[in-house]
Amino acid sequence: MQWLSQAIAKIKAEQQRSADTHLIKLDLPTLTNIDIYLKDESTHPTGSLKHRLARSLFLYALCNGKIHEGTTIIEASSGSTAVSEAYFSRLLGLPFIAVMPRSTAKSKIDQITFYGGQCHFVDCPTQMHQAAVELAKTTQGYFMDQFTYAERATDWRGNNNIAESIFSQMASETHPVPYALVMGAGTGGTSATLGRYIRYKGLDSKLVVVDPENSAFYPSYCGQTNFATKASRIEGIGRPQVEASFQPDVIDQMIQVPDAASIASIRWLEKVTGRKAGPSTGTNLWGTLKIAQQMKEKGLTGSIVTVLCDGGERYANTYYDSNWVSENIGDYSHYQSQLTQFLTD
Repeated sequence: MQWLSQAIAKIKAEQQRSADTHLIKLDLPTLTNIDIYLKDESTHPTGSLKHRLARSLFLYALCNGKIHEGTTIIEASSGSTAVSEAYFSRLLGLPFIAVMPRSTAKSKIDQITFYGGQCHFVDCPTQMHQAAVELAKTTQGYFMDQFTYAERATDWRGNNNIAESIFSQMASETHPVPYALVMGAGTGGTSATLGRYIRYKGLDSKLVVVDPENSAFYPSYCGQTNFATKASRIEGIGRPQVEASFQPDVIDQMIQVPDAASIASIRWLEKVTGRKAGPSTGTNLWGTLKIAQQMKEKGLTGSIVTVLCDGGERYANTYYDSNWVSENIGDYSHYQSQLTQFLTD
């Protein structure tokens, strides 16, 4: 119990040291009385929204008696979740192993190993879950399983979760209760937290979840299928099957966003703010601007809040590389031209 108490105290202290993330207001002259805000989660110590998730997953596992002194932590992730979990594993002095495809970018591998984690490679993304289960057995470790536990690990009633933080920061704005919150679904945990918090507090905001191409979430929400035939090309969101953490009943609307529109949006955002953001932020932003456009056409006023999930620096060799984009995503100029309307009267 002494080690457990110390482990929880270390995580709480880390949270106290991490100041709340900024809420950035976009200056878009064509949207009169419609305000757009970005919750900048890239400023967390590990550089992404997944820092919150990793913290919650560790507290959930610790308080449920799943992690003990010396327990090896296993996660099936090649992205930001693995980086954040490696950070918290080092904080607690625990071994960490990320199960990932061999094709994972070297920059992500380097970030995981920087925090003392190891990488276990598989040939195909569909092998990751089972490999993580087997690795947890052989090491007598614990499989975090973000896609199962994300929605239940976060205290959606408050405790300075992302929803409580957003509404607290919006309190002094012209439109303090947003017309909509816009969020992509990776595990589904963040969208579940936002939707539940809105209902718990009786707030007059709607939750709009955006989804990339080749993801099972959007067709499932529309009552079509729970599976996708291809992998998502937008890192961090979209899944080949509907995960346990995805909670469609708390979602008011879903929008499917073309992958090329996501890329156009992050390039547009850099021009507007000087900030590089990851591709999932582009998906969020495209959906946000579509909602704003609809509000303008209907003569509505109000605010919309979305999330800047992570910085774009870690994607220098992919989504910010023109040759890579041309080969893997395609031409996005059509969407770029649509975005220019928000900058000129």
